[in-house]
Amino acid sequence: MSTHSKTPVTLAESVNTEVVGRTTAKTKVDKSPASEGKSAVLRRVMQKIIPGLLGVVVLLVIWQIAALNSKGFPTPFKTWEAAKVIFSDPFYIAGPNDMGIGWNVLASLKRVAIGFGLAVIVGIPAGFLIGRFQFVANMFNPIISLLRPVSPLAWLPIGLLLFQRAEPASAWTIFICSIWPMILNTAEGVKRIPQDYLNVARVLKLSEFTVMRKILFPAVLPYILTGVRLSIGIAWLVIVAAEMLTGGVGIGFWIWNEWNNLNVENIIVAILLIGVVGMLLELGLMAIARRFSYENR
Repeated sequence: MSTHSKTPVTLAESVNTEVVGRTTAKTKVDKSPASEGKSAVLRRVMQKIIPGLLGVVVLLVIWQIAALNSKGFPTPFKTWEAAKVIFSDPFYIAGPNDMGIGWNVLASLKRVAIGFGLAVIVGIPAGFLIGRFQFVANMFNPIISLLRPVSPLAWLPIGLLLFQRAEPASAWTIFICSIWPMILNTAEGVKRIPQDYLNVARVLKLSEFTVMRKILFPAVLPYILTGVRLSIGIAWLVIVAAEMLTGGVGIGFWIWNEWNNLNVENIIVAILLIGVVGMLLELGLMAIARRFSYENR
């Protein structure tokens, strides 16, 4: 009787042990991919952060050595102290040509927006026409090859002569310098469209506007965004040089004014700020490009 009474208990214990063992094994299997995923993400983050931090440290060391071995060149610490003063009140107004660095950056961005916007309006349709029609390409390719290598500052006197004012002359300089990457990249994208797509459109007797809207534009969009990204970098580069010559309010004029006052540490702060703004503009356009890429749709 005692043997029969112990047997069910033994079976129950064995069953419970097997269930617990399976549950524990399953828990281990379930947890291991998550832990591996977290470690992989952490490893990728560290692979990006550590080299960047090392690069910053190397830059600061070179900067410190250059400051110690030259007369009048500020150290990183002195530049940091100047940056705290500059950004403590970046939007002050003490006169028509005496404003905080924030107002100067906004004025430069406004000029860039005007010139760059005009380049987008003209450059992208021109690129479509050049890529779509060989006659138009043969007509404009020599002009583009002639004008594209011209230095940006060479266009500024032409703008001053045409518009008689510094503001539109700066926008004109940005326009004429940033239009070429958009034209060339858009035209190249149109030329790379498979001929079968256009043959189907011809068989279906689609209008040129429908071909442009349904076939050309979706296929060429990555090339357009590449041209736009290159152009915004050129536009932001050109405006600084143009403002140094035209004066007024703008980050280029602010740098030139600080140089006249021998505030070299303020110039370095402005250079770093120009780099940050340019990087943010490019990152924004890259995010837009990823949003409309075929891999993410």
